[in-house]
Amino acid sequence: MKKLAVFVIVSCLVLLTAACGSGETSKQQAGANTETLTLSWPLDLGPINPHLYAPNEMFAQAMVYDPLVSYGDNGEIQPALAKEWQVSEDGKSYTFTLREGVLYSDGSTLTAENVKRNVEAVIQNMDRHSWLEAVSIIEKVEVIDELTVKIDLKESYYPFLQELTLIRPLRMLGDNGFPASGSTAEEIAAPIGTGPWILTDYVNGSHAEFTQNDNYWGEKPKIEKVVIKFIPDSQTRIMALEKGEIDLIFGSGQLAPVEYQTLQQKGQYQSMISGPLSTRVLAINSTIAPTNEKEVRLALQHVMDRKTIVEHVLNGLEEEAQSLFSPGFPYSDIKVGLYKYNIEEAKQLLDHAGWKVVDGKPFRMKGDQALQVTIPYRSTDMVHKGLLEYLQSAWREIGIDVQLKAEESQLYTQKVRAGEFNLTFNDTWGVPYDPHMFIRTMIGENQLGYYVQKGTAISSQFTANIEKVIHTTVESERQELYEAILRGIHEEAMFIPISYRTNYLVANDRVKGLQFTPHQYEVPLSLYELKE
Repeated sequence: MKKLAVFVIVSCLVLLTAACGSGETSKQQAGANTETLTLSWPLDLGPINPHLYAPNEMFAQAMVYDPLVSYGDNGEIQPALAKEWQVSEDGKSYTFTLREGVLYSDGSTLTAENVKRNVEAVIQNMDRHSWLEAVSIIEKVEVIDELTVKIDLKESYYPFLQELTLIRPLRMLGDNGFPASGSTAEEIAAPIGTGPWILTDYVNGSHAEFTQNDNYWGEKPKIEKVVIKFIPDSQTRIMALEKGEIDLIFGSGQLAPVEYQTLQQKGQYQSMISGPLSTRVLAINSTIAPTNEKEVRLALQHVMDRKTIVEHVLNGLEEEAQSLFSPGFPYSDIKVGLYKYNIEEAKQLLDHAGWKVVDGKPFRMKGDQALQVTIPYRSTDMVHKGLLEYLQSAWREIGIDVQLKAEESQLYTQKVRAGEFNLTFNDTWGVPYDPHMFIRTMIGENQLGYYVQKGTAISSQFTANIEKVIHTTVESERQELYEAILRGIHEEAMFIPISYRTNYLVANDRVKGLQFTPHQYEVPLSLYELKE
């Protein structure tokens, strides 16, 4: 997967002389704590429960908790808390041997009993994890001895080890982190993990502080402390960086492309762009009007001007997407074509579907109904906001009324799970999720992808193909099924690929060792250093 490797474009710009910066900023930087890295994040981190989803932020969960196995270069499964494992011939039993002497942050020891307790806690909350086959397919967990645990599956499932590498929900919580009820479905007592960081201070809505875990079994972080300030507004983040109140802004969603380039061009900061990590995708809901009409979905495909978006909205920081998954992902190198930008074709499709231009009306009409689509998005994502504002303007020119709904993160998630959208962003997930997990969620009720395929003419066969592809042990059959699935997605116009997503960061000159990993939901803080 060479093309998946993160090729970093670094523009380490030389910091201008003190005369170029404000005196206030210089003093703040000069007096900064050389043991503490401070960065911004748009959302509160939540309770950092390893077994749940939002409002728990993924990068924070990855800082505190470890998996049994990890996802290495080119998709190779590597040891983590388990030093080795064996898989039965029928692919239904996995036996893990744990590392000796691994301690949780509270000093307690990782054992097979503790692993069993974690896995069973996740299984007990099955309704919440029904989208994840690695959870629903587990039949039982058995302790063989103090450091050996066996997981039996109901049937073979080829991506099982791959899904154990996920940031959530199958990472390990110390026994003292479990609440009195024993269930982590609602809460935990404390975020006690085996990972490189410990949560040492937290103020709801303000900040969180993480300190090196002295008990960490792996290579310890090079920085003593990390402070994360919750700053929802991008302009406030930029001001905090300029004043020396933070050292780092990480992640493409935290800065609009033009904001990133403005900071880059100032010549005062280090800036960096990753290689392709995933695909920016608009999902189209096929279960509600007017996007339940295939011709409307096809018209929307033809009014997607990727070239203009990449050049003028994304400021050239990403590449035009030519497929749902960027090159190099398993089973994804299938040529299904791409709908080209063609305004006239889009108009003809809408005319044929009965959505007509009517004198005196600002939008196309069918009877007394205007052609209107609703697109909710997370209010904190500056890139999505900019993209949607461009599309709103462009699509209105051909008679489509685009209603944008900026939502707080939890409310957005609720609306999407309820299918209350015509279109919304559903970016692919990158490693280790793609393609199987992105595809798998298309048949789970209350999942975004479910609404994308459920209203199409091929829904029944499409669902059957997905059920087959994740269970077959025959490689040639798996390849054929993925091809059928990806062709179905294209022909029914379920998703609109826009660009291959990258991450970018901006940091002051205190921070050394800046880099990305192929995992777009992790911030590799353990690899960074601070100048003395």
